[in-house]
Amino acid sequence: MYVSKKLLKKIYKQRGAWCHKYDFGHLLVIGGSKHYSGSPAFNALAAWRAGVDLVTIVAPRRAADIIVSFKPDLIAYPMDCDYLSPRHLKKVLEFLPGKSAVVIGGGMTRSEEVKEFIRRFLRKLDLPCVIDADAIHAVAEDKKIVKGKKFVLTPHAYEFFVLSGIKVGNDIKERQQAVREVAKELKATILLKGHVDVISDGERVALNKTGSPLMTKGGMGDTLAGICGCYLARGVECFEAACAAAYLNGLAGELAARKYGEGVMASDLIEEIPNAIKQALK
Repeated sequence: MYVSKKLLKKIYKQRGAWCHKYDFGHLLVIGGSKHYSGSPAFNALAAWRAGVDLVTIVAPRRAADIIVSFKPDLIAYPMDCDYLSPRHLKKVLEFLPGKSAVVIGGGMTRSEEVKEFIRRFLRKLDLPCVIDADAIHAVAEDKKIVKGKKFVLTPHAYEFFVLSGIKVGNDIKERQQAVREVAKELKATILLKGHVDVISDGERVALNKTGSPLMTKGGMGDTLAGICGCYLARGVECFEAACAAAYLNGLAGELAARKYGEGVMASDLIEEIPNAIKQALK
């Protein structure tokens, strides 16, 4: 099946007059390092624009300090380190109470200590979670971590190879078969990013065709992960959250690409998310 705007209409229903903060989710973003601050910031900003009520970011100190300078809306707790490692696990776990979903992986780097932190954290996690970027590399070394949990993995083609050992080309049928097989094996939802996104939970398979060839720019996978995290935090089940995130991220990317052409950036996509939602809900 192809993802359509009907799914967004299902998600974005009229809010009640007496709704309040936390009714539409509190997302925890874990990411960043001494060298990278953009990924968790993009996760959080995209989640905000997609409609989550609150986002908390946990990141190494330099990344956290940079992130909070972007917008006053952002809440970032600095960890006293350059990279997250197993010794920080206890402290990071203290941020889970009150959260409704997690995004992890962006900008964390792939040292053995970082990957071990990610694996230990995911073993203890019971919340829905988007596993992206460096977290995919960590999970690839111990795939049983994700089995049976409410996890969405968002690889591009190379990360899918790292995760599964399967090299996929541009043939859509080949991609559908591969994603479905690996999702079934892992008992998780996989969103394989591409010109046509392929989403599967091992049983259902969906294709998303929104997007633009200009969306090769860095950060546009981070926005996708943030939008998906928003939906998980709002209580959308994994397969539908992945489908809806692919659709909205692609549509916002289309709008941004029309406006900026070759100069489009991930931050431009984020600013188009509200317009994409309005367009989808017409």
